[in-house]
Amino acid sequence: MGKVLSISNHKGGVGKTTSAINIGAGLNKLGKKVLLIDLDPQANLSQSLGLVDQERNIYGALKGEYKLDPIMVLPGLDVIPSTLDLSGAEIELSSEPGREYILKELIEDIRNSYDYIIIDSPPSLGLLTINSFTAADEIIIPLQAQFLAMQGLTKLVEVVEKIKSRLNKGLKIGGVFITQYDGRKVLNRDVLETINEHFKSEVFKTKIRDNIALAEAPAQGLDIFRYNSKTNGAEDYLSLAKEIIKRK
Repeated sequence: MGKVLSISNHKGGVGKTTSAINIGAGLNKLGKKVLLIDLDPQANLSQSLGLVDQERNIYGALKGEYKLDPIMVLPGLDVIPSTLDLSGAEIELSSEPGREYILKELIEDIRNSYDYIIIDSPPSLGLLTINSFTAADEIIIPLQAQFLAMQGLTKLVEVVEKIKSRLNKGLKIGGVFITQYDGRKVLNRDVLETINEHFKSEVFKTKIRDNIALAEAPAQGLDIFRYNSKTNGAEDYLSLAKEIIKRK
């Protein structure tokens, strides 16, 4: 049975979507069958992989119009794309019975087909994120190596605990990792030390270094490995994917 990971941080600009794509691509490179689910109404993951205006998407599936219909990006790497229409889902689904479990039920139908299912959660703590957490086995949190990185994180942890007690008993924080890291900067090193003190063994050893190629790859509709496999970004996300496998 596939493991479901929710990549989440409601603070913007932390590299959440970049991480969802490249963790998925890294796991695929290591021989795992992976499904990426774009649950963000901004649809950045879908756009970053060249999937725009797809007829079947996560919005239609959540509304019950059809089941999840994965699109193959690479052999062993599939995507459920998003659409800007998803922004209305919070209101449209609010009166649905069992609304927190809609995504979980959709995933159950195809869970055995994948080693990993990775959900790119929206940068908010609304119904879509609750669906993501209810469906997930683990939450993976990307944190920017900046002073304000810890701001709001307490709220995210609180929400995870509430979902765990009320909707998903098996949910846990699977790990925290640093993005946009530059070891030459004292501030970055100080932030890393603070995060290590706070999360201890939950912090992944891999740090995602600041790397322009990670920003360039989406413009070409590619993950970092197909864009340039010799960059620090590719090296770091492959290392992170190996750590995730090791923790399974």
